[in-house]
This record gives sequence, structure tokens and C-alpha cells, in this order.
Amino acid sequence: MLRRFHKMHGLGNDFVILDARSEAVAMTPALAVQLADRHQGIGCDQLIVLEPSDKADLRMAIFNADGGLAEACGNAARCVVALTGAARIETAGGIIDGETVEAEVEVAMGEPRFGWDEIPLAYAMDTAALPMAWDELAGPMAVNVGNPHLVFFVEAIDEARLGALGPVIEHDATFPERINVNVAVIEGDEIRLRTWERGAGLTMACGTGACATAVAAIANRRASSPVTVRMKGGELVISWAPGEPVRMRGAATRVFTGEIDLDAFGA
Repeated sequence: MLRRFHKMHGLGNDFVILDARSEAVAMTPALAVQLADRHQGIGCDQLIVLEPSDKADLRMAIFNADGGLAEACGNAARCVVALTGAARIETAGGIIDGETVEAEVEVAMGEPRFGWDEIPLAYAMDTAALPMAWDELAGPMAVNVGNPHLVFFVEAIDEARLGALGPVIEHDATFPERINVNVAVIEGDEIRLRTWERGAGLTMACGTGACATAVAAIANRRASSPVTVRMKGGELVISWAPGEPVRMRGAATRVFTGEIDLDAFGA
């Protein structure tokens, strides 16, 4: 069965988007893994399936490259707004509002959550500075911005061994739903960021990671809103004040549209 798909990216964080609003797709974790494979599939960090919603313009199901489901994805949300014109997107992590602003897309990701059981953690502890360390990465802030994140502020971001420590932290038993890992440094009035994404690994950019890191920096008076967050793939502008949703603005790029025979995969 041939199905149309769109390949898009937000600052290099890339997606395969299938529109299943009028014709359902029987997506499974195993099929998502095959489609995300960069050698034998289409290739992406996340696979996005658009579905009907009775709460919003559409629902966005998000499969990581390892087949696991993600609650929210800011870069994907911007791409879906750009692709469909949707102003309101339902996700497992909550409702995301979006709009096109000149050549960019701005999305409101909802209010961040800081409670230990909202991250969630396996047991109660201070989420403003977890009393935990993994070698040189210590004392992170935990925040949920639709999905769970740790934020480490470091002095030398390029020396942080995120490729080695990221998967260890992601799978630590303290995080029953696993966790995304961010290392950041304040450079003047900007933030530079690297992210290990849960289920996807090191990516060129992470929208929710930029949101979580900006929230942590603003909450700890390391930065003021709005703040520019720079990643390998480009930059996002994040705005937030306590009691308000986190807003993220940046590019959303369509790469190409194609067709794929889903029956050709054995999943």
C-alpha cells in the first residue's frame, strides 16, 4: 500500500510525517523503527503520525527512532503547523498552540511542571537541583515541558561527554519513563545547548530541550526572557514567565514529499 509522506526538519531535527486523518495507518513500534532507519528506511529522528482529534485541529502521535512514544516534540509541532496550517495540536503531553510568524513558526508548549511526580521521578526529591551526579555531570534541574528533561549547566559544553553519559542517565532507574538530557552553557545573553534525546540519541536540535533549558535558566536568573538558544542545527527564541506557557519560535523546513509502500516492511 503506497502512502504519501513528508520529510521535514526543524533545525536539523528531522521527521517523517504521515497524514492519517482521512485514512488510518496501523503504526507499530517495529514499523516506526524500520521507517526511521537511515539505511533501509526513509530516515528520521522521529516519525509523526497525524490523526483526527476531538480536542484540537489534529492529533500528533510521536514515535522516536527506537519505536518508543514521545509525549511532545516542539520541532515537530512547528513542522506540523507549517505543513497543515493547524493552530491547535493535541499531543500525549497536552495541547500545543501554533501560528506562522513571518517566515518562522511559533508554538506555545503549555506551562512547565516542576513537581517530582510530574517529571516523573521514582521518588520525591528537589527538582530544582537533583542531589545526583553522573561523573562530571551533577546537580541538574528537572522540568517537564510536555516530556521530561534534565538540564545541566556546565562550563565547557564541548567537553561534556554527552554521547557516553546521555544513555546512562536516560535509563537511570530514577526516571521511570526515561528522560531527555541537556547540557548548556550561558554565553552572554544567549544559551548554547546540546541534547541527548530519549529514544533518539544526539540530535542537531531539540525543541523541548531548548524550552526546558530556557525555563531552567530563567527560573535560576541565569537568563531573562526572551532568550536565544543555539544548537548545532540553528537557534530558537524561547519566551517564558512563571504561570505562563513556554513559547518557542524558529524555522520549520519541508525537505521533500514522497510515497512509500508500507506493505514492503515486515513489521
